[in-house]
Amino acid sequence: MADINPAPRLLMGPGPINADPRVLRAMSAQLLGQFDPQFREYMKEVSELYRGVFQTANRWTLLIDGTARSAIEAALASLIEPGDRVLVPVFGRFGHLKVEIARRFGAEVFPLETEWGTVFTDETLEQEIRAKKPKIVAVSHGDTSTTMAQPLAELGALCRAHDALLYVDATATLGGMDLPTDAWQLDVVSAGLQKCLGGPSGSAPLTLNDRAEKRIVRRRHTEEGLKKKGEKDGEGPIIRTNYFDLAMIMDYWSDKALNHHTEATSMLYAARECGRILLGEGLDKAFARHALASRALSAGLKAMGLELFGDQRHKMPNVTGVYIPQGIDGEKVRRALLEDFNIEIGTSFGPLHGRIWRIGTMGYNARADAVLNTLGALEAILAGERHRFSRGAAVDAALAVYRKG
Repeated sequence: MADINPAPRLLMGPGPINADPRVLRAMSAQLLGQFDPQFREYMKEVSELYRGVFQTANRWTLLIDGTARSAIEAALASLIEPGDRVLVPVFGRFGHLKVEIARRFGAEVFPLETEWGTVFTDETLEQEIRAKKPKIVAVSHGDTSTTMAQPLAELGALCRAHDALLYVDATATLGGMDLPTDAWQLDVVSAGLQKCLGGPSGSAPLTLNDRAEKRIVRRRHTEEGLKKKGEKDGEGPIIRTNYFDLAMIMDYWSDKALNHHTEATSMLYAARECGRILLGEGLDKAFARHALASRALSAGLKAMGLELFGDQRHKMPNVTGVYIPQGIDGEKVRRALLEDFNIEIGTSFGPLHGRIWRIGTMGYNARADAVLNTLGALEAILAGERHRFSRGAAVDAALAVYRKG
């Protein structure tokens, strides 16, 4: 069996992306025990870094050991009590995911759907909250399946006015779009490293405020073998998962350091470095870098005669959807990009499968050279497929955007 030696792919799909080399170097540091004082200090540093990333003062800002989906499940499992009414605005595949997870944990779920490529108005969301009276609203900030981003600036206040908790899945946007957790009154927010944060998949940052904490700790349960004599559990129904029980994970991350699981040491190093790099660059500069990459890529695609997908007023800056030209085999193009140029772009799901490509400009890959190389490779392949356009126009158009800044 040969050594692991993958080809040097440029990952320009909707995620994962190429991890920043500084993150990979951090992951090679020596392992530590989970209760080593050095390691507990690193955990505190991660919490502080991600308060900056999430733009929050939340005490409970931590990592879930798993991919971004693990934090979605931890949030919903720990918030939802059997029979709770949960409203899920669905504008892509990952809204449907939250519907499924919420149902698995015994919620009465109310999916609210819109056409893929569009998002919801505040008026529509308020109307549904008034009508359904949910305990929890669970929504994606950005959904990579459609490349759309849901406006959230007013939703937190709407949920507060109707006594609902707001959970936001920011997997696709944290680090690439403004998401001021406290200013927007978001109760729980989670993400993953493998998109705009520029790391590998396998660790999921999460933050929760006092409103969410009260709901979760009333369900606190201590495992037999760890419970002190006379210690009682919370009065609420037990959280239906052990590994993703946020009450237990909060005890683990607290000064109590109550044993729960063995922390994924190298992934914590990765998360720490992702946060350090992002805050070192500055949030505003990172958001501007993602927005510039989006404008350049979009200009290049349009210069090739390609049509962008969806309502461009609500397009995420870090993923761009583009219609596959009529008569072109989309999978053949993707395969040629991978085999001839070592570049990966994405297809999509459900009603968009085979209709659009999704091209990501996220994290470490939101760079001019990555955008220009991808456009140049796509030009070469589409020319070979007899798609009619002016050769060189895509790279020229993107380069003009970068030069203008």
